[in-house]
Amino acid sequence: MSNVPSELKYAKSHEWLKVAADGTALIGITDYAQNSLGDITFVQVPKVGTVLKAGETFGVVESVKAASDVYAPAAGTVVEVNPALDANPEKVNQAPYTDGWMLKLKLANPADAGALLSADDYTKVIG
Repeated sequence: MSNVPSELKYAKSHEWLKVAADGTALIGITDYAQNSLGDITFVQVPKVGTVLKAGETFGVVESVKAASDVYAPAAGTVVEVNPALDANPEKVNQAPYTDGWMLKLKLANPADAGALLSADDYTKVIG
């Protein structure tokens, strides 16, 4: 059974979003996604300052099995990327909701997070 923290919001494409009080949000891939991919060997994320639309591809996660696009669960501007993933992409496998986060967005509209799936709804999606 995958770990699906209740305080996060989820996209059907297996990204999570954690909204902060300041209107930013951390984004990464879910435990289910990292488990499906297997051992992650490379993570590509956009540069700080990149403006993303909801649903737009923002990066790639490569594993020993496959390469998979990663999608922005909400619109916004990239204000930070996780520097640890360059040297240690396996952090996405080890701690997808903490040390394995991928980027921080300044949300264009923080209310957009409300359109994403709750933990219960995401759990239904992954069966």
